[in-house]
Amino acid sequence: MLTKKQLIEFSDEARKNYLDHISIDCVVFGFHEGQMKVLLLQPHDEKKWLLPGGFVMKREPIEQAANRILKERTGLDKIFLQQFYVFGDPDRAKFHSDLYKDTLPDHENWFSNRFLSIGYYALVDFFGVVPQPDQFSETCTWRDLDDMPELLLDHEQIFKTALDALRLQLNHQPIGYNLMPREFTMPELQKLYEAILGKKLDRRNFQRRILGFGILNRAEQPRKGGAHKAPYLYSFDLENYQNALTEGFRGGW
Repeated sequence: MLTKKQLIEFSDEARKNYLDHISIDCVVFGFHEGQMKVLLLQPHDEKKWLLPGGFVMKREPIEQAANRILKERTGLDKIFLQQFYVFGDPDRAKFHSDLYKDTLPDHENWFSNRFLSIGYYALVDFFGVVPQPDQFSETCTWRDLDDMPELLLDHEQIFKTALDALRLQLNHQPIGYNLMPREFTMPELQKLYEAILGKKLDRRNFQRRILGFGILNRAEQPRKGGAHKAPYLYSFDLENYQNALTEGFRGGW
């Protein structure tokens, strides 16, 4: 929680630099050890958590603002971003309004404004991220998709809507290039799809369908080592992958 002096200073700076009533909230997905991860922030003196987010500068394109916010939280440039929804419930600001009701009148408190929040989800390389808390938070860290803590504001709704949008994308576009290492096995890629969908997939059907999309290249030699038959390594065919992102493909999982 900010002191009165900090809240006044931030509100004055925000009115100078940011657009009124527009914010951005981001659901950042990563993949590690067979688990989907979500990047979260824990505010100072608060048990509940928040999604990364921020505001849009007055002369800044919306997508550039989303990239700036995520670079500050992850350290990454050129993040895969997908805008998926706009959240505009009139009561979205109630938490901040109540939190600071004895500190500053609503008309002076930037956070008491009604904000329409543009939702983005991001797919990132888990190992490339260096989580950085913002000025309002003490912690920025990954949490497992199946072990999410309680979220503040309407961030539970934002998270669930982003996950639904990601699962929908899985039916019509490829996913994996931003989440997987450069080379991977077919079982490792299947685990990614299963983690996103929250269900098991038939091994033979998965391999047949994913190869049928034409977005993978198979290495000439299998992975070395291990007691069992070594699996082949795959990588994404970037040209075909980009074409599939643009044109899409049919079917569902």
